[in-house]
Amino acid sequence: MPLLHSTHRALLPSRARVLLNLFSSSPSSFQVETMVKLRFTASILLLLSAIANVALAATVKDGLLPNGNFELGPKKSELKGTEVIGRHAIPNWEVSGFVEYIESGHKQGDMLLVVPEGYYAVRLGNEASIKQRLNVTKGMYYSITFSAARTCAQEEALNVSVTPDSGVLPMQTMYGSDGWDWYAWAFQAEFEVVDVVIHNPGVEEDPACGPLIDSVAIKILYPPKMTSKNLLKNGDYEEGPYMPNTTWGVLIPPNIEDDHSPLPGWMVESLKAVKYIDSDHFSVPHGKRAIELVAGKESALAQTVRTIPGKQYTLTFSVGDAGNACIGSMVVEAFAAHGTAKIPYESKGTGGYKRAVLKFTAEATRTRVVFLSTFYHTRTDGSLCGPVIDDVTLLSVRSPLRL
Repeated sequence: MPLLHSTHRALLPSRARVLLNLFSSSPSSFQVETMVKLRFTASILLLLSAIANVALAATVKDGLLPNGNFELGPKKSELKGTEVIGRHAIPNWEVSGFVEYIESGHKQGDMLLVVPEGYYAVRLGNEASIKQRLNVTKGMYYSITFSAARTCAQEEALNVSVTPDSGVLPMQTMYGSDGWDWYAWAFQAEFEVVDVVIHNPGVEEDPACGPLIDSVAIKILYPPKMTSKNLLKNGDYEEGPYMPNTTWGVLIPPNIEDDHSPLPGWMVESLKAVKYIDSDHFSVPHGKRAIELVAGKESALAQTVRTIPGKQYTLTFSVGDAGNACIGSMVVEAFAAHGTAKIPYESKGTGGYKRAVLKFTAEATRTRVVFLSTFYHTRTDGSLCGPVIDDVTLLSVRSPLRL
């Protein structure tokens, strides 16, 4: 019988493996005693290896990851122009493939590369990635938030993964006017130590032609539950991803399932994203958070809720503008079962809202509640914008008492 499984042997120093091989067959009493000591030593080494592996991982706190803004950069000896040489050249990160360390104001041909926060960002070339190891709580939900900018490629996308989950975030549509957008993605931790990886799956003729990445942050999500006062979960949108201190808001990408949504309880069913906004930088009807529908009918938000067939329900919600100079005649469409409502709102771009109601009769045990904007809207700088929804409540209507 082997002293240690072959998998464990591989983790031991070479001298220890040699000694184990010497005592693998027909041991004497002296050898037995020695083997016991070796097994104890091997166990200690494996334990220390596991502890060291965990110690190398950063402990999660809401906010930027360690060196998440890449302000700590490689040594000059670890740079070849802008290309990063060495997997661990950027503190707290492991890189692979063609990764560049970009200073704000860097010129690429006629294009000036601007960094949204601080002075530095990274650019991911063909099949390049950045990775950071984190200590998390198994079973908990987390959202990853980062800013990204498309450079020379038009069909750029990013793959974000935390084993075993992964998702592709399309970047064909740029929502802001300066080329940078904030994206959110969520996962449920299945291990105590995880690797967060942002990968560029693109293959361009120019290996340096890839997206810029900056300000990578994390936030613990606490999935809300429905209550007697609201059958919808997270109807006020207060639970959501990390919010940066910027006037951009955070994009909730399309085709996100509610089990791992950075906006707990809600799904983005459309082709384009919705924007998560806060009261520090926008006009919000209720509380500190709200949703801006920024891409017309291609930007829909939905939640499936349990209902009783034949029972009547009332859906109430706020419609307004974000106070971000998005001006025009707006219309929010709401759907539930066969019930529909179109709520007009005349936006002056300075903030404000109105309450709206949709009454419907449930036809099944589950009913989808959907919101979208009828029209596209843009600000004078060309950035996408739209109506705001907030404070969404769904309640059943009690039948009147019969005498």
